[in-house]
Amino acid sequence: MAKNISRITPEELENLRKSGQPIELIDVRSPAEYRECHASPARNFPLDSLDPHAIMESRKGSRETPLYIICQSGNRAQKACEKFDTMGYTQIVNVEGGTHAWQEAGLPVVRGKKILSLERQVRIAAGTLVLIGAVLGWIIHPVFIGISAFVGAGLVFSGITDSCAMGMILAKMPWNQISQECENGQCSD
Repeated sequence: MAKNISRITPEELENLRKSGQPIELIDVRSPAEYRECHASPARNFPLDSLDPHAIMESRKGSRETPLYIICQSGNRAQKACEKFDTMGYTQIVNVEGGTHAWQEAGLPVVRGKKILSLERQVRIAAGTLVLIGAVLGWIIHPVFIGISAFVGAGLVFSGITDSCAMGMILAKMPWNQISQECENGQCSD
């Protein structure tokens, strides 16, 4: 973990907010995930197009006040925190457990249109490709089993590196995009 990245639990963050401390919380999930359910004080800045410099320049508060970052479970938020850290920004805080932990704690969320999560989409796509490779290998030619092997290797690599190429590709698919007007990360349909 980078030296300037702190962690905070959703409950601790909510207590700070309730005490009157100004909280800036950004959600780095895809716009579709954000629209489905997000922590009520969060604004959306997707990880794949995250520009730490632009965000820091547009902040309401000073660069020295904490910037809290949340995602679904904490992994993408950690990557976003590392982006800020490598650009020399301090006071970056990862919200532990992400939106999942936020909801589990019973904290306020904004709910919108239900979507099929990226994690489920990856499992469906990977399972489908493995099944197709196995069936084609059995019916047509054994070389098609290579499809299943390729997907399996990709899943192992994804688990080891904690990154998912299939997830990044699926996030860019039309069904994962939403038409909306966004101004400073605050999006509306």
